[in-house]
Amino acid sequence: MTLIYVFASYLALGAVAGTLAGLFGIGGGLIIVPVLIFSFGLQGVSPDVAAHLAVGTSLATIVFTSLSSIRSHDKRGAVRWEIFRPMAVGIVIGAVLGAWSAALLSGPTLELVIGVFVIAVAIKMLAGANPKPGRDVPGRPGLAASGGIVGWASAIFGIGGGTLTVPYLNWCNVRMRQAIGTSAACGLPIAVAGALGNVWTGWHHPSLPEYSVGFLYLPAVLGIALTSVFFARFGAALAHHLDGVVLKRIFALVLLVMGLRFLLS
Repeated sequence: MTLIYVFASYLALGAVAGTLAGLFGIGGGLIIVPVLIFSFGLQGVSPDVAAHLAVGTSLATIVFTSLSSIRSHDKRGAVRWEIFRPMAVGIVIGAVLGAWSAALLSGPTLELVIGVFVIAVAIKMLAGANPKPGRDVPGRPGLAASGGIVGWASAIFGIGGGTLTVPYLNWCNVRMRQAIGTSAACGLPIAVAGALGNVWTGWHHPSLPEYSVGFLYLPAVLGIALTSVFFARFGAALAHHLDGVVLKRIFALVLLVMGLRFLLS
């Protein structure tokens, strides 16, 4: 595969991931990570680093999409900054620890972990299972601790954390619109800390392909970032004209197939 062809495929992946993120309000990392692992396999990237490279690259692209998303939500007053600030402290620490935890896993083991997570998200979407509001927003220590858990898990799976943060905040009686907006803000420290953590843990790894900086593959970062920001807006607009329930079920089935592919390979 030539570099031009590879770069074009990453532009297309960014368009798909951005559209899905806008349509369903769920992070593009859920689709970016599995597709990148498949793509790296086609490129001949070593299985020892393919999953790690996909996770780090996904987190780096989320830096760009989260900036656009934060501006959009903040204009509508949907970001609860008093919740975000203490969570961000925990998120940064958790994301660095998550990148380190992922680096301790072998490539095939990390793929298996990602596959299980993707299947769990797919089942949750198909079942429509969401926690009902059942408690108040905790104090700063509690928010920092929850941020640490979200940051740790998100850095392992290469996601912006919305899959975890939105249900948690909704459970804490934060209105859904504000839960989504605050989650979007939390995606930035997750992405920055997680991406930097993957640069550090993957630095000078002997199996990395050309154009890599640690566990970040630069052609994929650039290609996905260029299109995902624009198509996220397109997906958000499209969501108002399509049957969201049917689309979400279709997306969940796609995730289910991807997750099973990891478990059975």
